[in-house]
Amino acid sequence: MECCARVLSPHEQRIQDEIMGKASIEGRERVFGILNSFQGQRPSVDVERAQYFTESFKETEGELLTLRWAKALKHIAENITVYIDDQQLLAGRIGHPGRYGILYPELDGDFLDLAVKDLPKRVESPFNLSNKDGDIIINEIAPYWKGKTFHEEFAQSLPEDTLKLTYDPKDLLKSRFIVNETASFRSSIQWVHDYEKVLKIGFKGIKEKAQKQMAALDPMSPADNVEKKPFLEAIITVCDAIVLWANRHAKLAAELAAKETDPQRKAELEGIAERCAWVPENPARNFHEAMQSQWFTQMFSRLEQKTGTVVSNGRMDQYLYPYYKKDLAEGKITPEKATELIELMWVAMAQFIDLYISPAGGAINEGYAHWEAVTVGGQTPDGRDATNDLTYIFLQSKREFPLNYPDLAARIHARAPERYLWEVAETIKEGSGFPKLINDEEVIPLHLAKGATFEEIYDYAVSGCAEIRMPNRDTYTSGNPYINYAAALEMLLYNGKMKTYGDEQLGLETGDLREFKTWDELWNAYIAQQDNFLKHAFIQQHHVISNRAKHFAAPLGSAMHDLCMKNCIDLHQPNIEGGINLGYFECIGYATVVDSLAAIKKLVFEEKKLTMAELLEALESNFEGKEVIRQMLLNAPKYGNNDEYADSIAKDMDLASLEYTKKYSKELGVHLDLRYVPFTSHVPFGKVVSATPNGRKAWTPLSDGSSASQGADTHGPTAVMLSNFESKNYDHRERAARLLNIKFSPKCVAGDEGTAKLVSYIRTFCDLKLWHVQFNIVNKATLLAAQDDPEKYRNLLVRVAGYSAYFVDLSPELQQDIIERTEHEAV
Repeated sequence: MECCARVLSPHEQRIQDEIMGKASIEGRERVFGILNSFQGQRPSVDVERAQYFTESFKETEGELLTLRWAKALKHIAENITVYIDDQQLLAGRIGHPGRYGILYPELDGDFLDLAVKDLPKRVESPFNLSNKDGDIIINEIAPYWKGKTFHEEFAQSLPEDTLKLTYDPKDLLKSRFIVNETASFRSSIQWVHDYEKVLKIGFKGIKEKAQKQMAALDPMSPADNVEKKPFLEAIITVCDAIVLWANRHAKLAAELAAKETDPQRKAELEGIAERCAWVPENPARNFHEAMQSQWFTQMFSRLEQKTGTVVSNGRMDQYLYPYYKKDLAEGKITPEKATELIELMWVAMAQFIDLYISPAGGAINEGYAHWEAVTVGGQTPDGRDATNDLTYIFLQSKREFPLNYPDLAARIHARAPERYLWEVAETIKEGSGFPKLINDEEVIPLHLAKGATFEEIYDYAVSGCAEIRMPNRDTYTSGNPYINYAAALEMLLYNGKMKTYGDEQLGLETGDLREFKTWDELWNAYIAQQDNFLKHAFIQQHHVISNRAKHFAAPLGSAMHDLCMKNCIDLHQPNIEGGINLGYFECIGYATVVDSLAAIKKLVFEEKKLTMAELLEALESNFEGKEVIRQMLLNAPKYGNNDEYADSIAKDMDLASLEYTKKYSKELGVHLDLRYVPFTSHVPFGKVVSATPNGRKAWTPLSDGSSASQGADTHGPTAVMLSNFESKNYDHRERAARLLNIKFSPKCVAGDEGTAKLVSYIRTFCDLKLWHVQFNIVNKATLLAAQDDPEKYRNLLVRVAGYSAYFVDLSPELQQDIIERTEHEAV
């Protein structure tokens, strides 16, 4: 095969070994045994969570929402089936054996009965569903939620001109992918809990704090009786619920141990029973208990709510390290045993699949997307380097046991040790897409400017795709808008209309381009369209913030948050005193628009090689018979090449968005910051955008994140970073994450010389104060071979957008998008 003649990444070589039957699992027999029991299965829907949640809500009408939610979680904890998987040493799955997803009818109830019929057939992340469970959904679950969901109230609240940019007015389940809301298919954006609190005091300690607060309430106060008392009752109830759930696992493990004839497995089951009876109720006493306590907390969080990107794991190398260090010193654990426990969590994690019922949610989260990020490295709360022995175990595990779970994020800072950067680079070179890098030198000063303390922001954890969280200080959870900037460009071209939506007037009537005489006139018209989109995005968000608190609660998340407990207020309520409300709006198609505007400016207004009429004629025909014009457009200045011409337009475009949110986000009571993190939305967003003046053909993917347009970055990977640097407005704090994808050939990073080059590249990324970068180290030939023979390449991992996925699980459009990213041959 062609790929075999090339230098292969270790991950590619492992795939070839699997094809040849040479793969080795020596030393990891347990975790591979579990992995092989489910890998490659299509996931199935488990309805128990939805069934018991709905049953409880039917019984608690009229009570405080947080208390209703806590009672529902306790009802789930009492009734949901509990499992102890064969070979596992950690207990706590929340669905049937194998790969599974669970339902959140509080999100999807208004169309759940319709949507589930399409789950097995859809292209993006299909799920199996049994006829029996389908009947339960249609007849028992969905009817209760009709007329009660956030999606319904939100859609009805939107003004007509905002609604038509959000949904098809004739079918409110269909997103138009223009100004796209994301709050209706998740109850929260990405989140990180304070797991350290649970490990140190247990839910017994959290419950005791709530009981003391309740005892101190004023019995005559209406606010204390109506608001604070039921909130604290909810906290006590949810603490009891998770302990009850853990104790049910303890009982099951003891019952299985009593029947077990194999002495080793019998002892393992007895150990599981003992640990589940102790944690998470009580403080963890050793590394294994800390892992079990964290796992119970993480999984019960998934029963509580559907966050965008799954609740993340925080700084595991920090809060687990004291337990590892103590056990190691006392001879109770070895690095190998710690690695096995960590990887047992990974394979348990890989069986839970984040299920999006919403067609829009599924489209922008392809490949069974997941972001339960584990953060390593960075700095301590007092500003010292934070790397430790556990940091290196996490990195080593990702090299030796390539699995797409969890998502691994490495914090980089100017004083990061050389060994740490070297091992990060070696892990990147593995070729499975881990870790993504987040830059302290950008994140920390930016959040200080937004009101964080040094101690809080030094201790941040990566959460979701490229975002960060400060447990106990972050308080904003509302889903935020995704804005199709390329659609604004198309409305500039066609005077407020889009070809995919016919003659409907969607945007502003900014005039006939053929009558524009100057670049400034065209630029101002584009900004008018862009600002109009921002206007409607902010109107959307006003309604999101106003309506969400009536529909969603998070008693478990609130129990672990200092400010929620101090104020006796649920995490999903707006404006929690003492918190920082950090939201965002998403720019989709950044480079597509920049390159298109640069081509118009250069070829039409300056060099006059094209008339506007000729350009529009070529676009309207999708370049049929106009290949000469298309080549002229493709060869115009492009963002991603350290080209001042294109980068200056990118910076001006960025500035216009920053100035808008600087003026208006305060009206929403939130930092609604500019972000460039597409997930996989650049694919469905591209499907509604016709041909663009950068030479892109109609209905194809837009550019992703702050990356260059596919194949446009021809001046090397450093030029891509420099374009990112030059296009940022560092004098504005109204900015958030920028996702940057880089693809290297395995050959150019081969050997120690290649690792040294990659370390230098990472240091440059750090020095330029860019937010995020992630890498694909893969040969194009391997990707093409996987398209031709997907069964042989079922285990091929690629980096998509803040997460890694199996290449064969992606839609053909997204596969092609990854193939067409520039494969840099030199660092």
